[in-house]
Amino acid sequence: MDHRQLGRTDLRVSSLCLGTMTWGEQNTASDAFAQIERSKAAGVNFIDTAEMYPVPPRAETYSKTEQIIGNYFKQHGDRSDWILASKIAGPGNGINYIRDGQLKHNRKHITAALDASLQRLQTDWIDLYQLHWPERPTNFFGQLGYRHQDSEFTPLEETLEALDEQVTAGKIRHIGLSNDTPWGTMKLLQLAESRGWPRAVSIQNPYNLLNRSFEVGLAEVAMREQCGLLAYSPMAFGMLSGKYEGGARPANARISLFSRFSRYTNPQSTAACSRYVALAHEHGLNPAQMALAFVTAQPFVTSNIIGATTLEQLDVNLASIELKLSDEVLAGIEAIHRAQPNPAP
Repeated sequence: MDHRQLGRTDLRVSSLCLGTMTWGEQNTASDAFAQIERSKAAGVNFIDTAEMYPVPPRAETYSKTEQIIGNYFKQHGDRSDWILASKIAGPGNGINYIRDGQLKHNRKHITAALDASLQRLQTDWIDLYQLHWPERPTNFFGQLGYRHQDSEFTPLEETLEALDEQVTAGKIRHIGLSNDTPWGTMKLLQLAESRGWPRAVSIQNPYNLLNRSFEVGLAEVAMREQCGLLAYSPMAFGMLSGKYEGGARPANARISLFSRFSRYTNPQSTAACSRYVALAHEHGLNPAQMALAFVTAQPFVTSNIIGATTLEQLDVNLASIELKLSDEVLAGIEAIHRAQPNPAP
């Protein structure tokens, strides 16, 4: 496992990060504990969660993922071995059960959300605290085109000042963004530098073979500003593993269980996915490992967030770190991408 610098900080995170959004829904606490132990043994030191996890979000399961992680830390006493990331939710997305649904990235909500996360995680600090998605209306969660809307949102200055207070208090070490745009990222970086507030060290956005839209505007920002990508959904909800080929819907698989997850199952995505899976088989590769190795190898990626519901899946994902894709495989990937670019943004 290699480790990479997190932004301009002195932290080095594993190039694979353990994702947790299934814990408390598809995975039990004992499943999660086993995943943490297996990942640690493989050299992973980075774990990512969020106050709204597990996904799909429901009032009945709200915050269970953080609770599971906190119980793990309490039982194992190895909190200091981990670089821990969590997130504050934004408005919308039907989560009106969190802080009465009036979610803002203001001082009041940041303080409340952070203190609650710290309590659930049973820790005194979070290494990377991220804005899960922008409070302002913009294009994220699969929306490529930007449609401007005049609406009120918390001034970015207030958000950064509130985060700065929590860094000064020692509750947060660094801040990050998630599901943000080039404008939002650069504006927040500019404000931070001009006012002496914490500078975002990462941005967590989707990136996979079916969705390379990050490359269009944000990849340059990530490289030039040392605000690297924490890539989520690198397997496109498992589509790139090949397990859904031919319309298959394996029992207990995410897309089988939850009809709301249709982002990667449109006809264009399904066709492109079949070509990527066939390419992997043509070269004797595991399709999941090929998909993950492609993401991990990108120069703008700081860490690739892997997720699994079984230890067998996790082992396959962890082993992807050993795979270096040949020039022939990369050429094949580019040919498919040119023919069907970003079918699932």
